[in-house]
Amino acid sequence: SHLKDDIMPKYAELVYNGFWFSPEREALQALVDKTQEFVTGTVRLKLYKGNVTVVGRKSPYSLYDPVIASFEDDKGLYNQADAGGFIKLQALRLRTLGVNRHKML
Repeated sequence: SHLKDDIMPKYAELVYNGFWFSPEREALQALVDKTQEFVTGTVRLKLYKGNVTVVGRKSPYSLYDPVIASFEDDKGLYNQADAGGFIKLQALRLRTLGVNRHKML
């Protein structure tokens, strides 16, 4: 789950209920402000028949690196075998659920 998705409903609830000056809303605002500290740049859009398409983006703080993104010659920055471990870790709860359900049958 993304942090934004977790805090957005609570922030909206505080504002809706009139707690704009509450310590809770101010604490969440500080969190939002910190996460947006390096969010800046330019996005180019293409508008056509009611659709919007991102055709370019640029930021001085961008983490995008075409060498890493290609996964071809990344000079050892990324080991594709790492993905297998991540996938297994994420699937562990589902495998455990399947084993437990199978035992119940």
